[in-house]
Amino acid sequence: MQKNKQEIENYVNSLDGYEGYIQFSDRPIEDIFTTKQKINVDAKNGFIYEAYFYNGKESITIKQINDSWRIATTQILYSELDSNDIQTYLTSNGIKINMAQIWEEKTDILCEDMLVNKLQKVVFVGFTGDKK
Repeated sequence: MQKNKQEIENYVNSLDGYEGYIQFSDRPIEDIFTTKQKINVDAKNGFIYEAYFYNGKESITIKQINDSWRIATTQILYSELDSNDIQTYLTSNGIKINMAQIWEEKTDILCEDMLVNKLQKVVFVGFTGDKK
């Protein structure tokens, strides 16, 4: 899905029941939604550079590319993930972010056409720990 600046702000502000964070072009990450809630953002002078949201069933990734924004959604249940597929990253302000690796079996010509696991994408799956 591709959107312009106003459409992406409207889309983000329509999200309800998600946690996540937004990186704006004109400031450090300060828009962090650590509880599932109605999202309300104001782009002020900049624009949304990238954003990640999760509601327990769906992960949303938003990235600004040239003059438009791309939205990718992935249906994913945290409880069904293998612990080896989840990487936790600590931000400079002490928030722990969980990212899940999505792997799929694919045939690989370099492995004599055998099935091998290949990384398809990495998605945001919420925050963790006592400090959110």
